[in-house]
Amino acid sequence: MDTSELEELLSPTKEFLLTYFLPEKCYNYFFVDLNFLHVPCWKIVLSKTVGVWIILGTVMAQLPQLWKVLRARSASGISWWSVLLQVYAITGPVVYCITNNIPLEAWSERLFMFMQGLAMGFLIQHYSGNTLKGIVFLLAYGGVMLLLTSPLVPEQVIPAMQASSMLAVVASRVIQAGTNYYHGNTGQLSALSVFLVFTGSLALIFTSLQETGDWSSVSTVTHVVAACLSCLLLTQVVCYRNSRTKDKTE
Repeated sequence: MDTSELEELLSPTKEFLLTYFLPEKCYNYFFVDLNFLHVPCWKIVLSKTVGVWIILGTVMAQLPQLWKVLRARSASGISWWSVLLQVYAITGPVVYCITNNIPLEAWSERLFMFMQGLAMGFLIQHYSGNTLKGIVFLLAYGGVMLLLTSPLVPEQVIPAMQASSMLAVVASRVIQAGTNYYHGNTGQLSALSVFLVFTGSLALIFTSLQETGDWSSVSTVTHVVAACLSCLLLTQVVCYRNSRTKDKTE
């Protein structure tokens, strides 16, 4: 195989790497010059890898949870108010993107997260025997979205929602942790979803430090608190596993 054939064979891999993980100069350092000790390029690769993981983690995090609830036909142990706060946390960014006509491909993962949150809210009500309340919730939130994207809402409202989104995330995890502690088990809470959220929180800490370089910044501290709460939820899933098994056998 000559050089041109090899380049043609590796072309898709090169395009993939250049698109998602490293600039062309770093590609040349690594794969042309075989200089794998170029520290600045490794920092770029790590940063881009974390960015890709954040997107994949946020998009995929709720899918195992939805699947577990649908398979068990039960949403026991999952706090309604926790889910509602999660939906609120993503509402501000979604409304901002809609009202500013940002191309869908730039924020499709947020829309996907938003739809997952609404679906979970409906399923909690549905499997609690309140299907009508779940339908009303979807219709009511649809009305809220129409209102927020209309000219009737003052310009200061959406930035305020965005600014409070991380606090809503923190409050959501506190409520879920409290629910787990109160019931002595985690019910249908998905361990995989909690793990993905936890690793996503760690990735957000990394990106926040890259942007600010300051552990004491509000953004970094908020992400650290969120990560600690996610770790607490993960610990509860592990520690309450025997309790959940015992409940099933009795």
